[in-house]
Amino acid sequence: MAGLKKRLELIAPAGNMECARAAVANGADAVYFGLEKFNARMRAENFTEEQLPGLVRFLHEHGLRAFCTVNTLIFTDELAAAERELMLLDAAGVDVIIVQDLGLAMLARELGVRMDVHASTQMTITSPEGAKFAGRLGVKRVVLAREASMREIAKFGKGAEIPALEVFVHGALCVAYSGQCLTSEALGQRSANRGECAQACRLPYELVVDGALKDLGDRRYLLSPQDLAAVQEIPELIRLGVTGFKIEGRLKSPEYVAATCQVYRKAIDAAMAAENGDAAVDKADKYKLEMTFSRGLYSGWLHGVNHQELVHARFGKKRGPFVGLIKHVGADHVEVDAQTPLQAGDGVVFDNGGDTDHEQGGRIWETRENGLYFERGHIDFGKLKPGDRVWKTSDPQLQRELKRTFKNDIRRPRTRIDLTVMGEVGKSMTIEANGVRVNSTMALQTAFRRPLTEKLLREQLGRMGETDFELGELHNKLVGQAILPVSELNRLRRDLVEKIVAALEAGTIPRCGLTSVLPELLANIPERHTAEATQLVVLCRTMEQLVAALDSGCVTVYVDFEDIRRYEEAVACARKRTGAQIFLATPRIQKAGEQAFFKLINDAKPDGVLIRNLGALDYFRGSALRKIGDFSLNVANPLAAEVLMREGLERLTISYDLNAQQVLDLLRAASPDWFELTVHQHMPMFHMEHCVFAAFLSSGTDASNCGRPCDSHNLKLRDRVGVEHPVKADVGCRNTVYHAKAQSGADYLRSFMEAGARVFRVELLEEDAAKTRAILQTYRELIDGTAADASGIFRRLNVVKQLGVTSGTLTVLT
Repeated sequence: MAGLKKRLELIAPAGNMECARAAVANGADAVYFGLEKFNARMRAENFTEEQLPGLVRFLHEHGLRAFCTVNTLIFTDELAAAERELMLLDAAGVDVIIVQDLGLAMLARELGVRMDVHASTQMTITSPEGAKFAGRLGVKRVVLAREASMREIAKFGKGAEIPALEVFVHGALCVAYSGQCLTSEALGQRSANRGECAQACRLPYELVVDGALKDLGDRRYLLSPQDLAAVQEIPELIRLGVTGFKIEGRLKSPEYVAATCQVYRKAIDAAMAAENGDAAVDKADKYKLEMTFSRGLYSGWLHGVNHQELVHARFGKKRGPFVGLIKHVGADHVEVDAQTPLQAGDGVVFDNGGDTDHEQGGRIWETRENGLYFERGHIDFGKLKPGDRVWKTSDPQLQRELKRTFKNDIRRPRTRIDLTVMGEVGKSMTIEANGVRVNSTMALQTAFRRPLTEKLLREQLGRMGETDFELGELHNKLVGQAILPVSELNRLRRDLVEKIVAALEAGTIPRCGLTSVLPELLANIPERHTAEATQLVVLCRTMEQLVAALDSGCVTVYVDFEDIRRYEEAVACARKRTGAQIFLATPRIQKAGEQAFFKLINDAKPDGVLIRNLGALDYFRGSALRKIGDFSLNVANPLAAEVLMREGLERLTISYDLNAQQVLDLLRAASPDWFELTVHQHMPMFHMEHCVFAAFLSSGTDASNCGRPCDSHNLKLRDRVGVEHPVKADVGCRNTVYHAKAQSGADYLRSFMEAGARVFRVELLEEDAAKTRAILQTYRELIDGTAADASGIFRRLNVVKQLGVTSGTLTVLT
C-alpha cells in the first residue's frame, strides 16, 4: 500500500482530560468527546463549557482535530439550547460535530457553522442510499453502522454523492443497531437515544422455545457480543476507501485509550507503508488490547455474520486474557497451566460458568511454579474445582507503562518547514518558507574552498533547537560558488522562525459569533390542516390479524410480515374490501445490496409504503406510492419532521422516545396533521443483526446453513424477573425482541386529540382474530368518546392481553 496518499484519521475517545492526554500522547489524529448535554454517553465524566476552550486549544497545539458529539435526539423544548451549544462549539474552534438528529444537522447547516458535520452511527446509516441522504443534509462524513461488513462497505463506492466513510474498529459492540435500541426506554425510561443506555444486553437471559425452557449450560448472556477488534482488518478497510478509524470507549480508562491508540496507530502506519498492506501487529499488541478491556476480542460483523462466534454467551463483563484452566485445587492455592504470564500483584478471576456477579478472584500474592497463592482468607478454595477457567484481569506493570506515556509533559509535534534558498554572488541571499521571506544583510561572496552546498545549508539552517519547527525539504537555488558567514546564516534562521511564528499567530483569528436562525426556521415551518376526521390505523403481522382488522371496518391497514413475499397476498386480501387502503412496511434496516426488498414492495402494488429507514426514503423518493415515515426515523422535533416531510412523506410517526408532554410540544410546534401516534404496541426493544434463533437453535453461521429455525419455533427471552419477551425474525434475518407487555397511550389520547392529532395507530404482535377485534373496538370507543373511564379501558385491555398493559414511555404529562 506504499505510495497511497490519503488523509486517514485515528479517532480516539475521551471521557475526561486524562483520556484526551492519553490519545494525544499515543498517536491519535483526532479526539471525540461530549459536553454535559446532548451526547450519547451521559455516564461519562464529559467536559464542561468552561473546559471546552482549553481542551480544543490543547488538541490543536498537538496537531489533533477536536470532534464533539452532539449525538442524541433533540426534543422540541431543547432546540434553543442545542443551537446555543452549536454556537459555543463553533466559537471554541471545534473542528467536527457528530450528530444523530436530522433536525440538528439541518440547524447546523442553516446556522452556517464552520465545523464539519458528521453523521453519528446513531443515525443508522447502513446503505449507500442512506449515505446519499445524509450528504444532501450537508454531512461530510458518515460513521457507518457497526453491522456493516467489508463486502457491504465496498458497495458504497466513491462517488461525489457519498460522504467520506468512518467505521468503528475497536471497542464494545451494541447488540442492537445504534439509534434503534428502545430497550432502556421500554424497561426504565432511560433512552439510549438520549445517552442513558442501561446496558440490558449485558444481562443474563434464559431461552424459552415453544413454551419450554431450553438448557444452554453455562450460556446465559445471550445478547452480549464480544468486543470489536479489527486491527487485522485495517489494510482492507483502507483499500475500501475508509478514512476514519474510530475507537469506542468514552467510559473507559486513559490506559485503555493509550493502549488502543498505540496498537491502531502502529497498524495504520504499517498498512500505509507496506507494499502488501499488512497491519504488522503482534502478540504483545493483542495482549495490550485484551488487558486494558476485553469481553473477548472479535472482528464483529466486518466479515459478515457468524452467529456461532459473535456472542459466546458465557459472560457479559470485562475479562482480560485467558490464563488457562485450574488443574488442581490445594488447601491454600490453585495450580494452573498458564498460557499467559502471571506474577505477584497481577489480578485474576475464577470462572465456573455461574453468576458473574458472585465470582471469586483477586491479586496474586505469590507464584510458585504453576501454583498461585493469594492473601490468606481472600479465596474460598472449597468453591473452586479443576476445569474452572482463569482470566487475567489486572497487570499493574502494564498500567504503569501506559500511564507514563501521558502523565508527564507531552511534547508538541514539530511543524515541518520546507526552505528555498536563492541568490548569487554580489547580491543578498533570500530564504523563503511558509509564505515568509528573509534576506541577508550582506552580499554573498565567492567561495574558494567551502561553497554553500545543500549539505552545509541543511546543517546550519536545520538547527531549530527548542522551537516547534523542523527542517523538511531544502531547495538550493544559489547560483555559482557562493558563501556567507555562519553567523549571518544563524541570524537568517532565527529571523525566519520569528516571522513564521508571527504569521501563524496573526492567522489564528477567533471565529466571529454566529447569529441565531432557530426562530426564523420555526416560523417558516409550513402549516397544513387537511386531516379533519380522526383515523385509527392498525399494523398487522399475520394474515389472521389482517382479515380481522378489515372485517372490523378498518379503512387503513399497515402490513409488517416476517416473509415479505406474502405481501402480494396481503394486498389481494385488502382489495376485496371496498375503500380499504393497505400500506406495506419496509424492513427496519436496509443494507447495501438489499434494494430487492423495496422492489418486492413496489411490485406488490400497495396503496402506500411504511418507510422505516433512510435508504427506503431515498429509494421511494420519486415513487407515486403514498409514503408514511415510521418511528425508526426518530422524529423528535419539528425541524427533523420538516427535513423528512420535504422528501414527499404524507405524515410521520412520532419517535417512541418522547413522553406525553414532549409529544404535545411537538404537535404544537408543527402542523399536527404531519404526525401519527402509536397508542398501543409491544415496544420493539432490541433490533439486531444477531440472530438468537441461529445462534442457539442451530450450528449454522448464517442464513445459508442455519436451517431456518425461525420458521418452525416460537422463541422468547426470559429476563431476570421472569418476564418472557417475544423474539421475531424479519426478511433480512434480523431479530427484534419485543416487550412482553403491551404499552398503551389510552390515558393521553384525549389530550393528543385536543392538540390536533388525528391519526392513531394500534400495533399487533401475536394476537389472534378475537383479541384483534377486541383491541380495535376498545380504541375506537375511546376515540369516539363512547368509552368508559380510563381505568375501565385498562381493565378491558387486561382481559385481552394476558400479561396486562403498562402506560410505558408516555407516562410523563404535566
